[in-house]
Amino acid sequence: MGETMIGVIGGSGLYEIDGLEDATWTTVDSPWGTPSDEIMVGRLNGVKMAFLPRHGRGHIHSPTTVPYRANIDALKRVGVTDVISVSACGSFREDMAPGHFVVVDQFIDRTFAREKSFFGDGCVAHVSVAHPTCPRLSDACETAATAQGITVHRGGTYLAMEGPQFSTLAESKLYREVWGCDVIGMTNMPEAKLAREAELCYASVAMITDYDSWHPDHGEVDVTEIIKTLMGNADNARGMVARLPDLLGPDREDCPHGCDKALEFAILTAPEKRDPALVSKLDAVAGRML
Repeated sequence: MGETMIGVIGGSGLYEIDGLEDATWTTVDSPWGTPSDEIMVGRLNGVKMAFLPRHGRGHIHSPTTVPYRANIDALKRVGVTDVISVSACGSFREDMAPGHFVVVDQFIDRTFAREKSFFGDGCVAHVSVAHPTCPRLSDACETAATAQGITVHRGGTYLAMEGPQFSTLAESKLYREVWGCDVIGMTNMPEAKLAREAELCYASVAMITDYDSWHPDHGEVDVTEIIKTLMGNADNARGMVARLPDLLGPDREDCPHGCDKALEFAILTAPEKRDPALVSKLDAVAGRML
């Protein structure tokens, strides 16, 4: 049995969490570059917690330039075991309205300008992302959101677009009507894939701000309206996060779904053929196997 450390990656509007005891902003060096920001480390209700603002304080990183590999690596280095991703999203469903939360369980990755793996030439690995989120962690997020009084939907497919522009009307209709997606955002990929490679449990909470551009009564995305909804969502997200320590507890057993064993049979490169430089960079992410 190990010790739980909850890592929260805050999206647009969520740049801090409340009530952390002994909270300290900590600089974490990563061989994958500089993370989005320092990581706030502390305890909440007796459980270790780390917070990383995905876009950096002051929102300095676009969805494309977020240093996803450095962020996940840095969280692993400080001891995070469970990652809660919180992000602003548009909705493709009438019943998933602005102000609601969706605990995502599937993704379609349409990003194309981002590094999507820690592995590559010199150390090849293939992890399964058939089920890219952790059910145990998603259960906790659903329970916490419900207790906070948030309207929460369990399960949904998140379309990850490159951005930074919002969808065209034709794209919005394609994702909604043909592909059957539920929400759309710009940041959960490759984040979820990298968390799986790092053997971290990962849950995604989509905070709905708008109906994208498909809705006949809402027209194109209005950034001013998004910001209004964003502020209310951020308050709710902080309340949800505050309830997670009591649900997850300080003592952590192995993940029943195998998230923390994702690399067990994934690394294919023979030991004698592995690139020492790449293996050195993988010390936190894949040290258990290497």
